[in-house]
Amino acid sequence: MLIVVDPTRVARRLRVRGVVQGVGFRPFVYRHARSLGLAGWVRNDGAGVEIEVQGSEARIDTFILGLVTAAPPLARIDAVEPEVIPPDDGRRDFAILPSAGGAVATAIGPDVGVCPACLAELFDPDDRRWRYPFINCTHCGPRYTITRSLPYDRARTSMAGFEQCPACAAEYAHPGNRRFHAEPNACPACGPHLSLHEPHGVPALARDAIAEALRRIRLGEIVAIKSLGGFHLACDAANPDVVARLRARKQRPDRPLALMLANLASIAPLARLSGAAAATLESAERPIVLLDKQAGFDARLPGIAPDLDEVGVMLPYTPLHYLLFHEAAGRPAGTGWLAEPQPLALVMTSANPHGEPLVQGNDEAFERLAGIADVLLMHDRDIVVRCDDSVLRLRSDLPAGPGEAAGAGVQFLRRARGFTPLAMPLPASGPPVLAFGAQLKATLCMARGAEAFLSQHIGDLDSPAACVALDDAAGHLLQILSVRPAAVAHDAHPDYYSTLAALELSRRLDVPAFAVQHHHAHVAAVCAEHGLEGPVLGLAADGVGLGSDGMPWGGELLWVDGADFRRLGHLAPLPLPGGDRAAREPWRMACAVLHALGSPDEAARRFAHQPKVAQVLDMLARGTRCPPATSLGRCFDAAAALLGLCETMSFEGQAAMRLETAARAYGKALPLPGAYHIDRRAPDGPSVLNLYPLFKLLAEEGDPARGAAHFHASLVDGLVHWLAEAAHASGLRRVVLAGGCLHNRVLAAGLRHKLGARGLAVFEAQHVPPGDGGIALGQAWVARARLMKEGG
Repeated sequence: MLIVVDPTRVARRLRVRGVVQGVGFRPFVYRHARSLGLAGWVRNDGAGVEIEVQGSEARIDTFILGLVTAAPPLARIDAVEPEVIPPDDGRRDFAILPSAGGAVATAIGPDVGVCPACLAELFDPDDRRWRYPFINCTHCGPRYTITRSLPYDRARTSMAGFEQCPACAAEYAHPGNRRFHAEPNACPACGPHLSLHEPHGVPALARDAIAEALRRIRLGEIVAIKSLGGFHLACDAANPDVVARLRARKQRPDRPLALMLANLASIAPLARLSGAAAATLESAERPIVLLDKQAGFDARLPGIAPDLDEVGVMLPYTPLHYLLFHEAAGRPAGTGWLAEPQPLALVMTSANPHGEPLVQGNDEAFERLAGIADVLLMHDRDIVVRCDDSVLRLRSDLPAGPGEAAGAGVQFLRRARGFTPLAMPLPASGPPVLAFGAQLKATLCMARGAEAFLSQHIGDLDSPAACVALDDAAGHLLQILSVRPAAVAHDAHPDYYSTLAALELSRRLDVPAFAVQHHHAHVAAVCAEHGLEGPVLGLAADGVGLGSDGMPWGGELLWVDGADFRRLGHLAPLPLPGGDRAAREPWRMACAVLHALGSPDEAARRFAHQPKVAQVLDMLARGTRCPPATSLGRCFDAAAALLGLCETMSFEGQAAMRLETAARAYGKALPLPGAYHIDRRAPDGPSVLNLYPLFKLLAEEGDPARGAAHFHASLVDGLVHWLAEAAHASGLRRVVLAGGCLHNRVLAAGLRHKLGARGLAVFEAQHVPPGDGGIALGQAWVARARLMKEGG
């Protein structure tokens, strides 16, 4: 055969990095290359996607540009690296080759909500996937939670055991089909199936599992539903009796519950929707978005988010969720009903016993949800990785990031489904480090190259099951990223389980372990997110973290520069009567403040109904079991109790949330004169922001809402003066605001506005939570800096 050599023909090998597996990228490349008349091939491998392409140089340039500008919606292109190679004049077609192996340097995409094309098929009575609860394609469905390892191929997922029928196999094999290499591809003939079970495991008597589950919900029962990353507990949000029963069974008396509603039209009567909020709710990631309640919300849906002014809302994101609403709407044909208000409102909360991780498997559900769920709606597709719903808030004073809705910036409270394991870019490459986070709101972080991969939210490490979940998540993260850390990082507290787990891995791998002070890590997490290299001025404000002096810290003014930090100042310490017990009982903090102000009799009178008030006042008088803490979180608790807003808490942050709600209800207020003073006990010592005068004023306040507003205004004023003074003394113009207290909208927005007005550049956590849920990123940032410093 005579081969004619074309002198204008050139060839390139392209390495494409980013989220390019499991998102329809190879069929896109195939169609894109053929449309330009180019020859070559494309394949997945451990590093991402590899392409060889040949043709004219102009068309190859057009091809490369299109890889970035016209990529599939779920793809994220981080780099296209070209290499000149000799052309193969014998190749005249373009093909998709089988996946290759190699060291893993790519990432799998997150789970995403059902796409419009799949919804159209789901509700088309003539489609073979009509009402099939596992419909998906390359543009939607599960990814991360079904994947055991990379490259992302069906054999490496929990779909491996479901052999495709001829019709599905034909779709899977055809490059022009949107299900080409959609690894979870399935239909009623060959894929997973639903089943409904009574709590003891016996199949429920039902012709249609979805119809029966909805009937049970309408009867006032609690239904456990197997979703993407774990089980939910669902019930009728408009039935206060079942909501109360759910709270009692979960031992969750006050913590707000999330709602699932069919569409934006169903949300509008219940919560205020901005354009940015609407776009975020309808995004492929489908997070829970915190929205301000409409007037009358608590009358319509009592017990959902008591004593708060906002509620967490999400839209359906799996076919199964949609089918529950479709059943409630009477099974209409087509998708027109999705634009109409639907009356069904579901509580959709994580299915887990109190203090334990999310239920993941079927057998586990029967065991752990006994006594909580009345019936279980489950299926036979395994969840490889548990992954809870993400929770975020939109703030108009924060900048919107790339690809986000204009008009507001995102701030995560919990980063998980839809966003895990997407990488966060780091400003420079460095050695791999695995960070283990803290004890509460635990997450992991793997820094690899110039990226940081945050694990899904794991939760508080207060139970053996939660500790096992941390270990499992660490093992899966290392496996899916195929990386061996050069070091591990952990909190400086020696007794945290996350610390013990990090030290164990350090011993096993024979790599160094770096202890990172809690508040240093909080500030460093914001530096990592925003790529801030060099020194910054940091405010770390949270509940408590072990200080480098062995004392509880939580209101810290820090100089931070990568691996190093110095404590420039702190809040005036408050005694914690009873230690950790004071963090759950704000009335104790009010007693501590009143005692320090010389008014123990006032404390005894105010809290006479508390059985242990005499014992607490005696501890304060003797100075026993009252460790001093510089915690801003405990200041919020003291203020809430002094104003009569919260004396005991059933969940972390409850007092501060009620205080914030009261302040927002009152509106703007001016700082109180003389509410604070700034002390320096030694010329070179730390400066101390003393808030005791503010507490004295609050103790005399008769209007709780007005007192809450004045507390916030005075606190912001004091912190701004304190930070501005430190900025002037240090010459630093970049201020980082970090720690769990920065979830408070009144505090964060007030600080941002007033510091900006003084010419300071303000940075906050946005794409990682400001609290302990983001601290692993800061640990990894600090540990990597130390590793490089010691090595260089």
